[in-house]
Amino acid sequence: MPFARTSTRRPLSRRALLTAAGVSAALALTGCVAGEGSGQPAAGTNAAGATAAAGTLNIDFATYNPLSLVIKKKGWLETALKDQGVSVKWVQSAGSNKANEALRSGAIDVGSTAGSAALLAKANGSPIKAIDIFSQPEWAALVTKQGSAITKVSDLKGKSVAATKGTDPYFFLLQSLAEAGLSAKDVTVQNLQHADGRAALENGSVDAWSGLDPIMAGAEQKGATLFYRNLSFNTYGFLNATESFLKDKPQQAQAVVNAYEKARAWAAANPDETAQILAEAAGLDLAVAKTVVLQRSNLNVNPAPGEAQRKVLAKIGPTFVETGDVASQRQIDDAVASLLDDSLVKKADASAIKDS
Repeated sequence: MPFARTSTRRPLSRRALLTAAGVSAALALTGCVAGEGSGQPAAGTNAAGATAAAGTLNIDFATYNPLSLVIKKKGWLETALKDQGVSVKWVQSAGSNKANEALRSGAIDVGSTAGSAALLAKANGSPIKAIDIFSQPEWAALVTKQGSAITKVSDLKGKSVAATKGTDPYFFLLQSLAEAGLSAKDVTVQNLQHADGRAALENGSVDAWSGLDPIMAGAEQKGATLFYRNLSFNTYGFLNATESFLKDKPQQAQAVVNAYEKARAWAAANPDETAQILAEAAGLDLAVAKTVVLQRSNLNVNPAPGEAQRKVLAKIGPTFVETGDVASQRQIDDAVASLLDDSLVKKADASAIKDS
């Protein structure tokens, strides 16, 4: 694994990106994301609050999923689906929890989440399948303000921590606490969307934040301290689709996966341009975007959902039962057994996606 580490970083060379190119999460440095306090429509709706009509592919983009940003920027899906008479509606997901909400409601057909969030949704009855693995990022860590007395996880006892429930940073926090002999009951968790968590840390409303890139990288540039990192607590980036979409529109679903595989190869060959696309989409300094792309992501991962993801999900699953997020272990086991679908990746043909 190209980023096996817990507390140190080693910058990757441009060459290294050919085996690890990257990404992660959402937000302009102002702390505002589209669909989240910005005046833009929420994910899956138009300005009038109505979902897109039939004949439209509803798909999300997210700054924690740079392949989605590349595909959107290049217009590849629009070109690929034009002959089918299908238009493409892009909606922004501000976090895995928001993507899950839109998938469950049918507001989007395809959405980006962390593996942990996909498992949580599936275990609680959301009819989704993971059809592609878009990354294996180190996108979550525990963060404090510069000069804080908090230097290790055990220091969080009795403190307040911002985290977005239903997302990888929240599950990262739970796993980190457990490793230190603590539980969620030993801290006060403030359930805030990622951008708001950063703001709460900076204004002193919380003692720590379980952060998500690229928001986290932006905070780090401004002096925040990542005091605990552990790649093994970050789950994969899952591209999920509703079961009804997969059944009713298989050609569109295949085109989506084809586009993702074209984007994966393009990002590996064009790391600087990938960072520029991320910087523009998230309102980041280019240097921060390069940190996310070059140092904290791995796009050169087997895209077929399979055993590697199954092991990660089986490990995190019992935590959901312990915290009451899922009622029973049987629901977890059933979800792990039915969530992953590698059929589209096995048939993926990046060459079928033409430049617009």
